[in-house]
Amino acid sequence: MILCTEQPLLIETSVRRGKNHEGEIMKYFLILILCTIVVFLVSMRWKRLAESQIKEEISVARSDLKLVSPEKYKSLFIYNGIWLAPKNQCECPKADHVHVYQMEDYIAKKDLASVKERRRKEFEHYQKRYPSMIQDLVIAKPNVPLSYPIQGVEVMPLHTIMIPGLGLHGVTEEKYQVILRASLGTLNTLADVSDDVVRGRGKKELIILTSDVELLNFILEHVTYTSVVYQLSAVDMMTFESRDHVAQFPVIIRQPSLPKLIDPGADRKISSLVTVTTKTFLRYHKLRLLIKSIRQYYPDIKIIVTDDSEVPEKIIEENVEHYIMPFGKGWFAGRNLAISQVTTKYYLWVDDDYLFTENTKIEKLLDVLERTNLDMVGGSVNGNTYSFQLLYEQGDDSGCLHLRYGSFHKLDGFPNCVVTSGVVNFYLAHTDKSRHVGYDPLLQRVAHSEFFMDGVGILLVGSCSDVSIGHQDHNPASEPNLTKVEDQYKRFRANTQAQVQFKLSLHYFKNRLKCYSRS
Repeated sequence: MILCTEQPLLIETSVRRGKNHEGEIMKYFLILILCTIVVFLVSMRWKRLAESQIKEEISVARSDLKLVSPEKYKSLFIYNGIWLAPKNQCECPKADHVHVYQMEDYIAKKDLASVKERRRKEFEHYQKRYPSMIQDLVIAKPNVPLSYPIQGVEVMPLHTIMIPGLGLHGVTEEKYQVILRASLGTLNTLADVSDDVVRGRGKKELIILTSDVELLNFILEHVTYTSVVYQLSAVDMMTFESRDHVAQFPVIIRQPSLPKLIDPGADRKISSLVTVTTKTFLRYHKLRLLIKSIRQYYPDIKIIVTDDSEVPEKIIEENVEHYIMPFGKGWFAGRNLAISQVTTKYYLWVDDDYLFTENTKIEKLLDVLERTNLDMVGGSVNGNTYSFQLLYEQGDDSGCLHLRYGSFHKLDGFPNCVVTSGVVNFYLAHTDKSRHVGYDPLLQRVAHSEFFMDGVGILLVGSCSDVSIGHQDHNPASEPNLTKVEDQYKRFRANTQAQVQFKLSLHYFKNRLKCYSRS
């Protein structure tokens, strides 16, 4: 009985203990959930605070990433009052003391469309003959394991070179693969390896596959490039890539020109280096005074005279070459003829009514050209250097040109000289460079700055104020026949409205100008 009565008690006790145990477990479980919720809420609160702080820091940092005011940054792009920032369309804005010429205004309206179309076609042909050397923009990516040349790789047409500096570094792979691609040439390597390692020898794409990085770099060190198209000047943008990286670099294809040297003679005398050139028209009395003044200071120097007078007079002077042209052929045609006959390294251009003086030191101008890379250097005429800047802007469909008087900066080593774009009609110049630019024979009457306009980007010009030449008096001639000559000369010399319109329409087509401004 005792056993029977105790058994239910034990069972009841164990049940109670089980219930208590489950309650404790539930309590701990609820505590755990509560703690988790608290931790989660605290962490979320901390996260929000942290994000808020980070956003605040970013906000503070980004508040510093701003551009200067338009008033400030505009000054960076303005030169001599002209806005020279890159833009699709250039303009010639109106300003005080500045004359603005819109070129289309000087083309007959009925002809404008056809002239514009002819200009477009001619410019396309020009671009084929003189392709732009502007290369595609290439941005170097950070930490690229590829090494390659950035610049300085140059090859002559149809020649072969080794490409220096190619390599792969700092990368470990089971199998390395690099690819080189060219567009104007073929690729190869001097490394003696199987075709399984190097594929595409003699083609525009070269593939290298190997598990040996040392062998890979040995092959890359001996990669060759062969130019296969005969071009005088071109750029081949090479592509160099591994499995995960791509780089580009230029190979310049350029045909060097043969040098054209002129022997100055063992003595290097002025007469062996310089020829004086001038053009005359009607005014023989002034030409003879010029020649007389030249002989006073340079008795042995050669003088070339071109002459388009209607009734030419003979110039019988020692060491003077006199070339007769058709009547009224023109100012620039005469200059072309004159420099075409120069056999010296330099020519000195003077007008036929100038006078040499003790300050007309050709030696000084010669020293400037011999010691610098200038193509020509001007002096002053009665103290006037007439130096001017030519500032050119390119637009998508045309350009803008601005003439402003003055210079760019001092010429190093010559305190009395500056670098500029154009000078007065008294200058010493490299004969070959002037022939390259040429004097446009379409400009018959008044023309001067037009030569320097054609020389933008070709001629490097200087001006020196300490070398001068005199100008003959403008006083009316005392003799009746000379007065008649001077009057006739002035009629041809006058710059008519028709001449102005012709010159501006010429610039519109020939120089592809939209507008022209001058101060």
